[in-house]
Amino acid sequence: MGGARRPPEGRLGSRPLAEPAAVPYPEGVRTLHLGPHAEARLAVPGGAHRPRPLLVFFHGAGGTSAQGLAAVGDLAAARGALVLAPSSVAATWDLVAGGLGRDVAVLDAALEQVFARHPVTRVAVGGFSDGASYALSLGLANGDLVDAVLAFSPGFVAAPAHRGTPRVWISHGTGDRVLPVDRCGRRVSRDLAAAGYDVTYTEFDGGHVMTPDLVTAALDSWLGEAR
Repeated sequence: MGGARRPPEGRLGSRPLAEPAAVPYPEGVRTLHLGPHAEARLAVPGGAHRPRPLLVFFHGAGGTSAQGLAAVGDLAAARGALVLAPSSVAATWDLVAGGLGRDVAVLDAALEQVFARHPVTRVAVGGFSDGASYALSLGLANGDLVDAVLAFSPGFVAAPAHRGTPRVWISHGTGDRVLPVDRCGRRVSRDLAAAGYDVTYTEFDGGHVMTPDLVTAALDSWLGEAR
């Protein structure tokens, strides 16, 4: 699989480089080559090449990298952020399907390609639904790389290990019938706050959705524009 590794316990080995040796990718969206049945899309904003924040975004169950990118790409690009949107190898992310493994390896290989070409100032992971649960679990296991987790309507958090203390932003609809707010968003945010994480929790009048307003609030929280 194109050199992808299988880090233990959900750990990501790739790290940003102070001075990447390869030429930066040009403005626009490109598919990264990661091997059979492994795909990720990278969106590079316009403007001069410079160090940028990177958002990794995980789609919901049955989704694709294109759908993940469509949910956050334009709003993140407007803030000058790179967006990396992988596709799960199976119908949903490996943790939800039974255990961390190949999806972590694919992500690590994708990050390695991005870091080899772009100087990255900070990294956040985010996602919707199953992707939000995955972002929480993987982000808490890699808090020495990830400085924030942006979780839209998560179901649970099951980090195999805890490294660092990334900030956590969570939204959940009070009318969510897929992942009910009381046993999902409220419980997850309460448990993480009790564990010592800096948690921002937002409820909204709606169902199992993420909206541009919520994406804007999450990006503002991460990038500090609302502070």
